[in-house]
Amino acid sequence: MSNLELDPLEIRCGADEGADNSAGREVLEGRDVPLGGPRAMAVSRTLPGVHRRMIGAWCFVDAYGPQRATMRVPPHPHTGLQTVSWLVAGEVLHRDSLGTLQEIRPGQLNLMTAGRGISHSEESPETVLHGVQLWVALPEGARQVEPGFEHHPTLPVLAGRGFSATVVMGTLGGVTSPATAHTPLVGAEVAVDGECVVPVDPAFEHGLLLLDGEVAELARGPLVYLPPGRPGVRLSGRGRVLLIGGEPFGEEIVMWWNFVGRDHDEIAAFRKEWMGGEGFGVVEGFDGAPLPAPVLPGTRLKPRGRVR
Repeated sequence: MSNLELDPLEIRCGADEGADNSAGREVLEGRDVPLGGPRAMAVSRTLPGVHRRMIGAWCFVDAYGPQRATMRVPPHPHTGLQTVSWLVAGEVLHRDSLGTLQEIRPGQLNLMTAGRGISHSEESPETVLHGVQLWVALPEGARQVEPGFEHHPTLPVLAGRGFSATVVMGTLGGVTSPATAHTPLVGAEVAVDGECVVPVDPAFEHGLLLLDGEVAELARGPLVYLPPGRPGVRLSGRGRVLLIGGEPFGEEIVMWWNFVGRDHDEIAAFRKEWMGGEGFGVVEGFDGAPLPAPVLPGTRLKPRGRVR
């Protein structure tokens, strides 16, 4: 999925702390962003935020629905990141410049690794759409890898008292997703049924987002940040929760529009290549023109820390 804003914020990220969710907890409010044209689908962007821009290597979280909508995201480029598409309801068709044509449905994972550069589109029929789109920043050693795409129709599940967790990315409680990850991280959909403690890696920082239902510790909308140092996350109620986390990301990055780079000149070069029709391939089969890149801001983009 693309960042379709015509005047995207400069987002600059990089390195920077028991089962008690209150210790060090931060509530990250989302901002509404229209995705698409005149009948745009509304999404809530909780990451990056004004003060906290990453959770582990996770650098972008868009949540949408449930709403009846048509998704139509024209071909657009990505560099230096992975896109993680996860649906709660609906269906989305992915096309990319590698020639991939893949539909995704709830409970399945579409993972696209941009590496040095890729372009893709996403669209759906008019239907009830509910899901999240996430990006993972690639570390220096992996950000120039060849682009790739993975579809995982089934994923492993960690079951415990009062919960079951589908492990989308990384490892949770000894259960590991088959999806390719380049940094220590976790992404999971946790189905809560009663009271539970979900085991987590104490070296990771984590984020919690309520997808549906009622979970006492979470309100619908904001992303809740939890710092490292806890062996578990306590939840109670009945609903589904997105859990993301990872080791605090130790590199500074510049994220602007759909690019992740390391400095202004690199971002400017990516933009020039895209607008010149170079470096990102062609998405075949989409009925429409590619997205033009927004104009760069008048000041230089500067990499800096992952929290302000």
